[in-house]
Amino acid sequence: MTESSTPGHSLRTQIALVFGTLVVALSVLLSVGFGEVLKQRIQRDAGASLQGVADNTAALLANGLFDRVREVQVLASSEVLWRNGLEAPEVIHMLARQQAIHPQSLWLGVADAQGIVRAASGNMLVGQNVSERPWFQAGIQNAHVGDVHPAKLLESLLPPSRNGDPYRFVDFSAPIRIGPTTVGVLGVHGYWEWINEMIQTLMPAAAHAQQLEVFIFDKAGQLIHAPAEQQALLQKLGQTLPDPSFARVPADAQNPGTPPVLRWVDDKKYLTAHTRMHARNAESDLGWHIVARMPVDIAFAEAEQAVQRALLGGLVAALIAAFLAWLAARRLSEDLDALARAARDLEAGKPGAEIPATQSSREVRRLSWALRRMTHRLLAANEAMEAQVQLRTQQLEDANRELGLQARSDPLTGLLNRRGFDAQMNYALALARRSGRPLSLITVDVDHFKRINDTHGHDVGDEVLQRLAHTLAQRLRDSDVVARLGGEEFAALLPDTDLDGARAIAQTLVDAQAALTDPVVGRITVSAGVSTLRGADDTAQRLLRRGDEALYEAKGQGRNRVVVQG
Repeated sequence: MTESSTPGHSLRTQIALVFGTLVVALSVLLSVGFGEVLKQRIQRDAGASLQGVADNTAALLANGLFDRVREVQVLASSEVLWRNGLEAPEVIHMLARQQAIHPQSLWLGVADAQGIVRAASGNMLVGQNVSERPWFQAGIQNAHVGDVHPAKLLESLLPPSRNGDPYRFVDFSAPIRIGPTTVGVLGVHGYWEWINEMIQTLMPAAAHAQQLEVFIFDKAGQLIHAPAEQQALLQKLGQTLPDPSFARVPADAQNPGTPPVLRWVDDKKYLTAHTRMHARNAESDLGWHIVARMPVDIAFAEAEQAVQRALLGGLVAALIAAFLAWLAARRLSEDLDALARAARDLEAGKPGAEIPATQSSREVRRLSWALRRMTHRLLAANEAMEAQVQLRTQQLEDANRELGLQARSDPLTGLLNRRGFDAQMNYALALARRSGRPLSLITVDVDHFKRINDTHGHDVGDEVLQRLAHTLAQRLRDSDVVARLGGEEFAALLPDTDLDGARAIAQTLVDAQAALTDPVVGRITVSAGVSTLRGADDTAQRLLRRGDEALYEAKGQGRNRVVVQG
């Protein structure tokens, strides 16, 4: 028996010691309970955020590979482009234009059916035989996407890479056919660095501080992409998929709950999220694994801090409450019993339990209010942690929004879709209002398109739309905005172009289309409506409406013509 508990002490001291101990215990229990709940929630949300980065990266990569191979397919299937030969000026112009649009395409070339390169960007490899290259052997049969590989024939022809590393490429190829005859292969060597640029667009602003990193492993589980500072080290250590079970996850499987904590070959533990890249077509299905990781001490740092803050706040509140209990120990035991019962209810998690506001004495009333403030402070800490969770959720939504920006193009023609066109039009309209420069719109519609679909089928109709899109892209300036608004209707936004200039351009487009002969349908014509911005008060809706009205008038006047409505 210690001196502090001997009968010689006053009732005030004894009650204060007993009640103070109870309050400290209650505070610790509440703090630990709240802290653990917050910790589990923050850890779960951190894992969900990391999984979202992996899933969004996989989706963006799948869309990127699909878009590139579809673009190569569309170009290779444009018979008009190849009818004058694989070395024709329009072919060389197309290669240069595509390289300007996609600077990461370090080599674009056309090889004939025997594998001899006939035209290429920068004239690299022209005249050489590439018939043994995998992209040619696969591309002579069907559209093809090749897995990551080092440069071979091009290594000595290209300048050193920016980071000094050897070049690595992803190949895209497709057969060039004129009618039933395969005359060659269109090939593109995409510099692997474009993958890193795509990934960076998805990384949240705090990625560097959080040491959030994204890795790509091939179908066999070998590392093919890592952040620049990690690539050489992890490859030297022989890093493969950090968990062998990842290789058995189907591409369309739903990711389970919180990602696991795994030890990598650098002997450090990371919160590790994994997903399989779900390819959008068979050609781009490379079986890649996308893995996002974050050091576990950083991923869960906020959770640990939440527990510490809850404990500290609870202990401070407990000390205050214990001191107030010492002052109130002379009061009636009924109030103390009531407070003790309330404390037990809070410890047990009883719904609606709270510290009562006793009124029998000033000291007991202070104690009860101190305990009430303690519980409110813990609840406030919980609300603060909820705010942090909402912040992390907002960051994830921002990353998803970045992915949504990639979905503004029409998959059939490669042009902008209506959503992307509206955004560009609003921007161009604001610029024209601010600068006072003219802005005009051309709406184009294929004549008798329903008859084409009904007579020849939707596949032929799709090819007609693709050829028209190609004609629009070739005939208009790089500064013009071209889009497919839906069905067979297209639109071209012409900055710095007045009504007369737009009419002349529209007539050129109509005449150019009428001069072409489709190998299946024959002569296909289009009608065009022209409108222009009337003043600072004019709107995008009015401009589009006037363009549509002019287009309908052109249809009514017999089609294959241009009608202007200012």
